[in-house]
Amino acid sequence: MNQLLSTVLQAQGGLSRWANLRSLRTEIVYGGPFWSFKGRPEFAGVEIVEADLQQQRISSTNLTTGRVVDYSRERDSITIAASDGTLLDALDRPRASFVGFGPEAQWSPAQAAYFRSYATWHYLVEPYIFTWPGVETHELSPWDENGETWRVLKVDFPASIDTQSESQLYYFDESSRLRRMDYQPMVNGHSPVAHYITEHTKVAGWDMPTRRNIHLRHEDGTADLSWTPISLELRNTAIF
Repeated sequence: MNQLLSTVLQAQGGLSRWANLRSLRTEIVYGGPFWSFKGRPEFAGVEIVEADLQQQRISSTNLTTGRVVDYSRERDSITIAASDGTLLDALDRPRASFVGFGPEAQWSPAQAAYFRSYATWHYLVEPYIFTWPGVETHELSPWDENGETWRVLKVDFPASIDTQSESQLYYFDESSRLRRMDYQPMVNGHSPVAHYITEHTKVAGWDMPTRRNIHLRHEDGTADLSWTPISLELRNTAIF
């Protein structure tokens, strides 16, 4: 384990603490015009989310409609059910359904659910998953932004973990808090993204990112802050 990752994990109570946790439950407000752009405005709203911390699995329940989404990487499937249990949409091997898709492509309900599910799971389980088998990490040169200097961790993910892109960058401030992420979602034509964490809240003794704004990224690494395609706000988080 490299020194930066060790420092970040230590700030969250250490690797052994993560290894003894089972799940994280939170309320998430999903916003931004991205969902309508993809033809799925119903995916903006408030969800009760439960993430498994020891395998890539996550479920969410919409507070307005009661719709339930369940995603499991082990099963390699995504399902959407109505509040009465009626199956509304499903996909096996959902990643394969995006082959040939560009940024303008419209998504089915199951595709939108898959994208949101694997992405949210990452946000809730990082940086613990950086220690999982097959994941490789390397510290890069520091990044200066708005008068601050952030340490940068490059993370390469194996095919066994569904993620936005095979390599992603994570930026940490002097307090070892995550401040930014860079990636290129494979399911959305590899559009370059700069993902900012603008608020943290103490949860179980560590700083949990609770407000996230996702922007497009320019070739020079700067973000287009003129609009926010996707936003997330986490509330009432508990870890078990």
